[in-house]
Amino acid sequence: MELGTDLLQAFAEYSQDALKITMEMNSKYHTPEQVRKLFSELTASEIDDSCIIMPPFYTEFGKNIKMGKSVFINTCCHFQDNGGIEIGEGALFGNNVTIATLNHDINPKTRCNATPKPVKIGKKVWIGSNCIILPGVSIGDNSIIGAGSVVVKSIPENTIAVGNPAKVIKAIESKKQ
Repeated sequence: MELGTDLLQAFAEYSQDALKITMEMNSKYHTPEQVRKLFSELTASEIDDSCIIMPPFYTEFGKNIKMGKSVFINTCCHFQDNGGIEIGEGALFGNNVTIATLNHDINPKTRCNATPKPVKIGKKVWIGSNCIILPGVSIGDNSIIGAGSVVVKSIPENTIAVGNPAKVIKAIESKKQ
């Protein structure tokens, strides 16, 4: 992205909008309904009444976050959504989860170039506190990411993954009730 381009200008405007909305959300008490309304404004999409977002919440873009119903986002989460973040219904996020969707070039001469890659979080995924999810990762439905894990590659559905880098340690067997 070159400085001064229309695309860069649009990103800058969205970023300023996100800063304004998150500052409002994070600087004083709001009811859950008010938080959802602010989050809807931030994402430019309707956030379902079943979702719970616990401020403070941080993002520098906002418009590329899409989430299903019954999502719970705990305090101090950081979603860098320039590349897109899709969150499935019933997903749970612990405190201080970071999702990154941008990476920089390894060549020092072009390191300022950012490459976006979307992150997809499946349905009923539980991401423990202090996890980091890196660009391009998908986490399959029903999976659990243990607290403090760094997810550098996609995780299949119905598994538990932990560590740095996160590795699958166990399959989750679903019991019908």
